[in-house]
Amino acid sequence: MSFPASAPVLSDVRRALAVFAHPDDVDFGCTGTIAGWVDEGVEVAYLIITRGEAGGFDDTDRSEMPRLREAEQRAAAAVAGVRQVDFLDGYPDGTLTSTPALRRDIAAAIRRFRPDRVLTSSPLRRWELLAGPSHPDHLAVGEATTCAIYPDARNPFAFPELLAEGLEPWVVREVWYAGGPAPDHAVDITDRYDRKVAAMRAHHSQTGHMDVPAWIHERLAAVAADAGLPPGRLAEAFTVLRTT
Repeated sequence: MSFPASAPVLSDVRRALAVFAHPDDVDFGCTGTIAGWVDEGVEVAYLIITRGEAGGFDDTDRSEMPRLREAEQRAAAAVAGVRQVDFLDGYPDGTLTSTPALRRDIAAAIRRFRPDRVLTSSPLRRWELLAGPSHPDHLAVGEATTCAIYPDARNPFAFPELLAEGLEPWVVREVWYAGGPAPDHAVDITDRYDRKVAAMRAHHSQTGHMDVPAWIHERLAAVAADAGLPPGRLAEAFTVLRTT
């Protein structure tokens, strides 16, 4: 199973919402692209489902990890020019599933922010890459976000308690999937490479053991080459779908 070919990108996007499972997910795959959106005048917000308490590579006290990772994500978002970073409560890192409760909370965020575009992790597993993109939490958030986009956020009869809270239905017109199989929409982020590195370094609890510039450069260069970009260019890649 794979995605269809990407649709042409909408040219009139004013708001975009990025929905991901853990602090750092958005930065591993998407910071350069998001920084470009911000530079173009798009208002971007993040919705992070967990506080990443199961992450890390050292002996940091587990009780400190949620606070630490939330601060790291806010610092990384600032590098990309993103000011609004929201976290959900009650969803433990490592055991996410696409439950009605998670769909409702994501639909509420969509109705509240009213984005033209939603960026999230792919709900499709990559069998050739079980680590990273195929983390069960990533797949679960991709699935729950897709269900929140359609039908939940736009259906006035889905989760009627949202209407009682003053959250009117909203139609997201475009969804970008990160980390999925055979992404075919490449975004040249060569000029935003330094910001990508800075955002990744902000997640020190997750990347402090890595040579961040070299790791990022190698992967972005491979994405650019696969997309047919000239030598020396760096890129992030997605699948882009219309929802209507």
